[in-house]
Amino acid sequence: MNKTVMRTRWMIPNMTLSRVYKIAYSFLVERVPAENANAIVDSYLELKDSSSEPVHLKEIFRRILGSAQNSNMKAGVIGESIDGFDNLGKALFSFNHKKTLAQFKGNPDSLLDHIVATLKPRGKIRREPRSIWPKYCKTILSVAEFLTQFKNGNEFYDWANSMYKNKHSMPALPLVLAAEIEGIGYPLACDFLKELGFVGYGKPDVHVIEIFVGIGICPEKPSPYQVQKVISNIAAAAGVSSYNVDKLFWLIGSGKFYNHKNIGKRGHIGRMKKEFIEAAIA
Repeated sequence: MNKTVMRTRWMIPNMTLSRVYKIAYSFLVERVPAENANAIVDSYLELKDSSSEPVHLKEIFRRILGSAQNSNMKAGVIGESIDGFDNLGKALFSFNHKKTLAQFKGNPDSLLDHIVATLKPRGKIRREPRSIWPKYCKTILSVAEFLTQFKNGNEFYDWANSMYKNKHSMPALPLVLAAEIEGIGYPLACDFLKELGFVGYGKPDVHVIEIFVGIGICPEKPSPYQVQKVISNIAAAAGVSSYNVDKLFWLIGSGKFYNHKNIGKRGHIGRMKKEFIEAAIA
């Protein structure tokens, strides 16, 4: 597609955005190799807004750290090396941020030593400052420090909802999280929030970005905020949540049906970005 066209086309009417969603949904359903394809796809798209249902700070600590490893190679280096991300709780006092901070504040190297001794991760543990494990340990302590300002989960939710419930300040919440927590950028902050039940957010994932740019509904080299706005606009036009839109295009881009190991190759039906872009443009 002509680059000049992309730059001038990306702001398009809601009616067109609604059609984009319908095309994407039909495209994905047609490519799921199962008789109950609609039900399978829907099971990934439907998540109740639970932004008014507070959880314990331990769970918030766990969820933020889970999202923090959801980028690039981190999940493979961290979660897979310890036989599942949740095993990290064995080294973090059952995801108790206060105990973690009391034990290791200001000393991410000691935290890494403790994790290695407790969990014995597979593979080589690189100790260079820019390596995954050292940077992740800094994130763990940064999250723990951030959460100390809240007495409990209710207080965190009150704070988050003060921005989330206002359409003008809603985009600012991921920005604040990204600024407060080391190693959590805007996309991962959105990932954390949507998985916590704040379904008004979608993650500006690389798969989603490439598809949006490819079909001309997003500018080239967009900021995460711009991508989030497009996700929100599609959601409003289609009458669904931003979480729903994010997951739909992520499934097309990744081909990973992680809850259905019986389809494709252990739940992977192959990436379909290029095929979808060509189909949507046509």
